[in-house]
Amino acid sequence: MTAELLYSKDHEWVRVDSDGVAVVGVTDYAAEQLGDVVYVDLPEAGADISAGTEMGEIESTKSVSDLFSPIDGTVTEVNQAVVDAPELVNSSPFDEGWLVKVSFAALPEDLLSAEDYTAFTQS
Repeated sequence: MTAELLYSKDHEWVRVDSDGVAVVGVTDYAAEQLGDVVYVDLPEAGADISAGTEMGEIESTKSVSDLFSPIDGTVTEVNQAVVDAPELVNSSPFDEGWLVKVSFAALPEDLLSAEDYTAFTQS
């Protein structure tokens, strides 16, 4: 868990860069629940995404799950390293395992702090 990040109840994290771009990834909690990630399908750069809607898919040795966008915006970059080596979601979910960068105008009010996300996952 990383304190400077915001979290969705769909288990994605958001890190705001200073230039109006947010980095989005899957939480370590989600990665642990999924097990060994073997495939990630992400939106293409230029795609518009909306908070709470499906933006891709993640497949593990246990299951296939939808990825939901935690924010509204336009995908500016896709982490090709994760597409090529999906296990980065497990080994480095907050660093090398990020999924997409998104240009956004405003953050949704329902994103959680690290403390609130921890409480949510333990309830």
